[in-house]
Amino acid sequence: MRKLGMDELGRMTTEEFVRSKKMPVTVVLDNIRSLNNIGSVFRTADAFRVECIHLCGITGRPPHREIHKTALGATESVSWEYYHNTDESISMLREAGYNILVIEQTDESLRLDELELVPDKKTAVVFGNEIKGVQQSVVDMADLSVEIPQMGTKHSLNVAVSAGIILWSLFMNMEW
Repeated sequence: MRKLGMDELGRMTTEEFVRSKKMPVTVVLDNIRSLNNIGSVFRTADAFRVECIHLCGITGRPPHREIHKTALGATESVSWEYYHNTDESISMLREAGYNILVIEQTDESLRLDELELVPDKKTAVVFGNEIKGVQQSVVDMADLSVEIPQMGTKHSLNVAVSAGIILWSLFMNMEW
């Protein structure tokens, strides 16, 4: 076994990425505090060819040194938009026909492994603040609440880790 060199990975250029077909998913970041988490979500969104990221409220925006440190250039390939508040983003996505999923533990949460996507419908996934989670007003606007099953004592994951798990699952289960 031999590690592949960078020139053997067959990576797209940024221009090729921008022109490529995207997974019909928009990521919504609801008041994310950590610039490193934001950069990590950009990098994951690039890996799975997410169509767009909505940065909402206090969520930091590129260009920023701390975002760039973990995004490793993904802020140049992944489209993003800023919204003063998350409700604006969700309203716009709803009007555009998106299925709105909040990644949150609620009294009606569906386990990720039980999620069945609506065929031929774009999906928005909302990830909440590291301490407070997704705002209740945004939960109220959602079609579904989805949670990642956990067996430990904490019952919470880092937002960037959650985004990786959710986007991988959507990537594997979505026809695009």
